[in-house]
Amino acid sequence: MKIKEIIVVEGKNDTNVLQSCIDCDTIETHGTHLSVETLRLIEQAAKTRGVIIFTDPDHPGETIRTAINQKIPGCKNAYIEKHKAKTAKKVGVEHASKKDLLDALSHVFTYQEQPVESISWEEYLSLGLHGGKAAAHQREKVAQALYLGRPNAKTLFKRLNMMQLTLHDVEELLRK
Repeated sequence: MKIKEIIVVEGKNDTNVLQSCIDCDTIETHGTHLSVETLRLIEQAAKTRGVIIFTDPDHPGETIRTAINQKIPGCKNAYIEKHKAKTAKKVGVEHASKKDLLDALSHVFTYQEQPVESISWEEYLSLGLHGGKAAAHQREKVAQALYLGRPNAKTLFKRLNMMQLTLHDVEELLRK
């Protein structure tokens, strides 16, 4: 299997694991400080082949993902759940199984650059995804169905709107 887009990862271990599973090219960010050169390289890759951002399911990984998405619109995003990418002491793409990596890469999506609110904050609250005892479990259920990692309440709200999902769409996901 050859992936056309260039996959943005955090380090060489991520590259090694991905390239042992699939035929792909990567760009490594080397941590949360994105250099000007790395951003230029990602921008050029986005123009020519496309980019899939596949960072670790932790805070630094989200920081990198957010920075790239803000500076380079149109990038595809792939998420892997934290419990599928961790050892007893570490979390990272390099710790995931081949099956989980391929699954995550088969569910990529691109955020809309100027999202139009498809679900209001009031509708979102009515779904029980913010506050209350079951909110975290409900958010996790929606996030797993959409391969969004494990976002907090505000981040999930933002991502649902970026993906242009409606109240009805999210209700359907919660029923499953």
